[in-house]
Amino acid sequence: MRFLVFQHVDVEHPGVFREFWREAGIDWKAVELDAGEPIPERLADYDALIAMGGPMDVWQTERHSWLEPEIAAIRTFVVDMKRPFLGVCLGHQLLAAALGCRVAPAAASEVGPCTVELTPAGLSDPLFAGLGSPLLTFQWHSSEVAELPDGAVVLARTELCEVQAMRWGSHAYGLQFHAELTQDTVDEWAMIPEYHRSLKEALGAERAAGLAAETAALLPQFSSTARTLNANFLELLRN
Repeated sequence: MRFLVFQHVDVEHPGVFREFWREAGIDWKAVELDAGEPIPERLADYDALIAMGGPMDVWQTERHSWLEPEIAAIRTFVVDMKRPFLGVCLGHQLLAAALGCRVAPAAASEVGPCTVELTPAGLSDPLFAGLGSPLLTFQWHSSEVAELPDGAVVLARTELCEVQAMRWGSHAYGLQFHAELTQDTVDEWAMIPEYHRSLKEALGAERAAGLAAETAALLPQFSSTARTLNANFLELLRN
């Protein structure tokens, strides 16, 4: 299988999923859109499209000229080609935008370890097979999907964010939370000005300073969840 990965900043890569893809023999190509790398002309060459996170917002199209072509490519892949898609954080919001729905600033940022509640649809969805509710996740976002696309189903929620995970059709998924964490994730992301600001605002200076250690202690649990999500996504591709 071949995966195409859209990245929006160099430190928001597929993380631990890279290890799982190596084990599964997945051939994957990353396109660093913020660095000016072009979207491949032949999307049909790829079995799945993965869109990662980033500090920008979907409506900042004048500041980031590649956002509109990316949204168009996601729409083509998901709607026209009906190929499997997985969006993470910004990628989740880009899926909503590609389906014609509104993404807006959240009432409050969610940063750090956070449990999400799987909805009845989430509990029965094949992507979450083997995962219980509540599910411990990792968050770092200040925007949210504010309007559910037609044909979409909410799979997970928190008190602050009603659309923590969604499925459109049977093949396109968006996750507001992060599952791809590695040992370096928190330290690397905290260097991004937008993330650094939301980190302090959401957690306060004391807890923000200890977030890397707090997250490291939970990394085995996060990695286990990531492995299950990856295995379930690969199974969806095979069926």
